[in-house]
Amino acid sequence: MSTNRAVIYARYSSNKQTEQSIEGQLRDCYSYAEKHDITIIGEYIDRALSAKTDNRPEFQRMIKDSANGAFNIIIVWKLDRFSRNRYDSAAYKVKLKKNGVKIISAMENISDNPEGILVESLLEGIAEYYSADLSEKVNRGMRETALKCHSTGAPVPLGYKIEDKKYIVNEIESPVVKKIFTMYADGFSAKDICDYLNEHGFKTRRGGQFNKNSLRTMLTNRKYIGIYKYKDIEIPGGIPQIIDNELFEKVGKMMIKNKRNAAASKPKEKYLLSGKVICGLCGDKMNGESGKNKSGRVYRYYKCGKQKRNKNDCPKHTIDKYYLEDTVINAVRSIVCNDKIIDRIAKKAVEAQMYDDTPQIINSLEQKLSETEKQIENILKAIESGIFTISVKDRLLELEKTKDILKSEIIKEKNDNPFLDYDTIKFILSQYSNGDFKDEKFRQKLVDVLIYKVIVFDDKIYILYNFSKDDNTKDRYEDIIKLIEKSTAAQNGSPNVKRMRQALCYYGVCLIFVYSLKCFL
Repeated sequence: MSTNRAVIYARYSSNKQTEQSIEGQLRDCYSYAEKHDITIIGEYIDRALSAKTDNRPEFQRMIKDSANGAFNIIIVWKLDRFSRNRYDSAAYKVKLKKNGVKIISAMENISDNPEGILVESLLEGIAEYYSADLSEKVNRGMRETALKCHSTGAPVPLGYKIEDKKYIVNEIESPVVKKIFTMYADGFSAKDICDYLNEHGFKTRRGGQFNKNSLRTMLTNRKYIGIYKYKDIEIPGGIPQIIDNELFEKVGKMMIKNKRNAAASKPKEKYLLSGKVICGLCGDKMNGESGKNKSGRVYRYYKCGKQKRNKNDCPKHTIDKYYLEDTVINAVRSIVCNDKIIDRIAKKAVEAQMYDDTPQIINSLEQKLSETEKQIENILKAIESGIFTISVKDRLLELEKTKDILKSEIIKEKNDNPFLDYDTIKFILSQYSNGDFKDEKFRQKLVDVLIYKVIVFDDKIYILYNFSKDDNTKDRYEDIIKLIEKSTAAQNGSPNVKRMRQALCYYGVCLIFVYSLKCFL
């Protein structure tokens, strides 16, 4: 009976390798496992990713899972699938060794003795050399291409097209490029230019609408004055010129000046709820903004992103920064400083988690595991009684494999979906009751830890609190609003009230409260 439980790690880079490469690796790895009586319980596969770096999602997940004890072997097709960087390879092998896991190459017969260690080191060195040599050859070829002012495969700017690997002027698009530079030089703002282009149906090189970022990229692109550039190679006159030097320089100076003016008017103060405020009317984000009145007084507020892009798209009014932030902090304070509310929330949050199917999944897996172990025990009793055939042996091996797989799945479910019990939730809330609610760092900590989203209307706000790391259901804005309104109606009341309505709705395990904007000020 095999005590070796293994996973397979397979990878291919984007260098002329395909999904067939993965299939071949898996086939050889499974064949090796079968010959050596090793049970395979899972696969980790990275597609189109280089082994020169450890920034590979499935690779990192495999390293993390190795600590769970579900497997003690990693099978790779060849060692270069694991890593082509000797330093990364050594570091991760040490980590795996601490977790009781070793790496086996299906195609390279490497023993565990000193000779095998030397062979493994040599193979890793060859793999690293191959990777570096290939990279050097590619870079050398790209430089030769660049010295001829040919296209290296980079995106072609609007106004140009490629013929016979050379840049030529696109007679249809180049007038649009000239129009953009002329409008900016004449004092039109980036927003005005984008609006003009989008209203007239012009598209970016990628077929999308123009925005400030795409416009800035065009206005600073020196290809338009005929300069070919690739890394450190810069060749004036290497491509046809669309914009004359004088106009390009004028636009450049104006952009620098406008950037300084914009920076001077930008708010220096931090926005406490940045990234968490949602417009209640359209569902777009509300971002921190600032402005001055005629007397020079600075106002800071949150503004709907859709309304900012086009004021006709959303009627939502701006909301004062300090007004909204104080409202949210006071709402949080009313919770974390009230033991009865904390107790009620903790109970409700635990109850809400019961709707999650994770406990049922784990229970189902544990039940299957228990049944499998009973079957194994029965077979062992039969063997002890003298009943032993090939079919009995095969069935026992099959059950042992099923047992290992079920254990791995249970560990994964428990790690990916931890359950927050009553005491944990109560502790999370109560630990903030003694803080300084005027201290900016403490206020930010409250928001970061407890607040998921703040949905703002003109007369009320919905505050969504974090009681779970699972965000799969929380972003469905329309569903959240419908549930809140349905729950409010069920209580025969309006959300625009003078007191806090507790536990109006649960969505997943995200607790939602509704407050009147006048409630806590």
